[in-house]
Amino acid sequence: MEWLANPELWVAFLTLTALEIVLGIDNIIFISILVSRLPKHQQPQARFFGLALAMGTRILLLLSITWVMRLTSDLFQMFGQGISGRDLILFFGGLFLLFKSTMEIFHSLEGAEEAHKAGGKTYGFMGIIVQIAIIDIVFSLDSVITAVGLVDNVPVMVAAIVISVIVMMLSASTISDFIDKHPSLKMLALSFLIVVGTVLIAEAFEVHVPKGYVYFAMAFSLAVEAINIRLRGAMARKKGQEPVHLRKGSPD
Repeated sequence: MEWLANPELWVAFLTLTALEIVLGIDNIIFISILVSRLPKHQQPQARFFGLALAMGTRILLLLSITWVMRLTSDLFQMFGQGISGRDLILFFGGLFLLFKSTMEIFHSLEGAEEAHKAGGKTYGFMGIIVQIAIIDIVFSLDSVITAVGLVDNVPVMVAAIVISVIVMMLSASTISDFIDKHPSLKMLALSFLIVVGTVLIAEAFEVHVPKGYVYFAMAFSLAVEAINIRLRGAMARKKGQEPVHLRKGSPD
């Protein structure tokens, strides 16, 4: 129990917890948008399982840290550049994120006819969980490698992951409802997921984009959008208008 009195470990724990929460924002947004395809009564359960899956994936990767760090070793050469397991995961994970975000934007704005042909079907519960699992692996891998670079104490890393996921679980419902209530915010969130997917693909080719730039752009855009939401809400109340709602239907 001597570690409890070690200020360096406490600083590392608090820093890593904060970092895990920031890195988990992308995950929360992606999960929130995916579960919006489910019936209302299944959404809280899907959010819980999705975030629990994220926590389990990160802890398992952390406990198999030797294998994770081997993923950074080159597997083969392509165009004079070494390609590692991490590069492959980031590349295909980025492609998946680009595809899903683009399709979500299309179906939200232009998908009425396709949804009608599909009989207004929504994705099944397990289908949503599988998609969450795929992207969890990508986000978890990046998160665990970051954690290892900051702290060399596994219990501290596990504790930070658990606390950060609990915070995300408590805030996921509020974030999901807020995104669902404001269509323009959902489009902004999906646009940022496209940016994140592009950054993941760039990272796979060893083109490092500072995360600070991406998160600053997110924070600035969200601040501007918050002002727009308040302005539109005030104008709508004056005119007695209902807010615009995006289409929910999406073909399987």
